[in-house]
Amino acid sequence: MQERDLIGYGPNPPVVEWPNGARIAVSIVVNYEEGSEYSILDGDPAGEASGESPSPVTPGERDMANESFFEYGSRVGVWRILDILDEYDVKASIFACALALERNPQVGPEIIRRGHDVVGHGNRWEEYYKMDRETERAAIHAAVDSIARSTGQRPLGWYCRHGASVNTRELVVEEGGFLYDCNAYNDDLPYYADVNGKKWLVLPYSLEVNDYGYWRGNLSTPSDFFESARTCFDTLYREGATHPKMMSVGLHCRIIGKPSRSAALRQFLGYIKEKPDVWLAGRTDIARWWLQHHPA
Repeated sequence: MQERDLIGYGPNPPVVEWPNGARIAVSIVVNYEEGSEYSILDGDPAGEASGESPSPVTPGERDMANESFFEYGSRVGVWRILDILDEYDVKASIFACALALERNPQVGPEIIRRGHDVVGHGNRWEEYYKMDRETERAAIHAAVDSIARSTGQRPLGWYCRHGASVNTRELVVEEGGFLYDCNAYNDDLPYYADVNGKKWLVLPYSLEVNDYGYWRGNLSTPSDFFESARTCFDTLYREGATHPKMMSVGLHCRIIGKPSRSAALRQFLGYIKEKPDVWLAGRTDIARWWLQHHPA
């Protein structure tokens, strides 16, 4: 049973020495989920509930509008985001669902060609906390195999939709081949958790700077996203003068990939690129650095 830790680093967080003396490590995360969401066509009793706008469609019937919102992410949004990352020479982590990569076979190889890393985000975009242990074990294994086929590289990190189950971390360790998971929101730095006596690396994720706010009503204009991201960055950057931190930025192809919203991403990347002592890195690079410089 995974116990809670309400203490963490407490008032004395480690003085981290990021590469080249950076004050902050910034992890840009692109969630690639389109095509793996709940769908009547895939035999689900109802289609995906989350969407750009409230759906009037009766549960159990196909919501053609919402399907189309998701399709925008795989048809257009992913390419716009990848091009913006290229423009600012940023290497991101792609939280990828296996089925989404299978259904758009150009994306997987292109992610690797452009220098990004892939984090397992499920076989489908589904809630692992609803699964029994053996079903979840099989789903993790299937996702690893599929992502490896689609990209040519197996994922070294793992992150579940909405949150892990009580079994997820143990199953990820048992699967083998992983370096870390991101199924936590409880710190501004990586840390080690105990998994059956083994020290296991956790790179916490965050929903604070996340474009999903556009779909939840927390964000409206492009400037809303930029101001949220800039304020978070400025705070961590200031603290990083004495105690360097890590920042996560969560993106979705069907959301930030829209033209007006993508301008906010470009604005934020331009802003932090002008600052000295910033390490923009994929999560796997951050994990490897932490394992080498802060071993358990």
